[in-house]
Amino acid sequence: MSDIGSSGGAKQGGESLLFLTDEQLRKGIEAMFFAYRAFTSDPDRILENYEYGRAHHRAIHFINRQPGLTVNTLLTLLGVTKQSLNRVLRSLVEDGLVEARVGKTDKRERNLYLTQKGAMLERELSEAQRSRMRAAYRAAGPSAVAGFRQVLEAMMDPELRKFYNAMKDGAA
Repeated sequence: MSDIGSSGGAKQGGESLLFLTDEQLRKGIEAMFFAYRAFTSDPDRILENYEYGRAHHRAIHFINRQPGLTVNTLLTLLGVTKQSLNRVLRSLVEDGLVEARVGKTDKRERNLYLTQKGAMLERELSEAQRSRMRAAYRAAGPSAVAGFRQVLEAMMDPELRKFYNAMKDGAA
């Protein structure tokens, strides 16, 4: 079966992608590793000033995206242990970056909000990543951006894809 369509280009719709070799997949995996390393390097340098790690960054990101997020929802999103998340949240609360409020409907719940100081750190962290993403997206072009997003969404576990789609659609 040929990968060349009548227009002379590769077939559309990903049909030719069904025949990727192990070598092509390995190159994609390695590209993901190196891209992730670069994507996290800018925030990592900022986080060092606070003696924070990537779990702090992810917590700040998702609390910013969904003010009032519950601790249980954040546990699900981050995929960390309760003990690990408690350490992260304790330091963010003690340092004045996050505020934990008693739930309005369920007093046992804790709803998380960024303070003004937390929002400033979140802007600094996300601007570093937006800058890198913006440059990469511009270099790759619109169709590559759409394809990249499709690949990332297809790699997500179904449960997390639900959270992602809710945030993307503005429901969360």
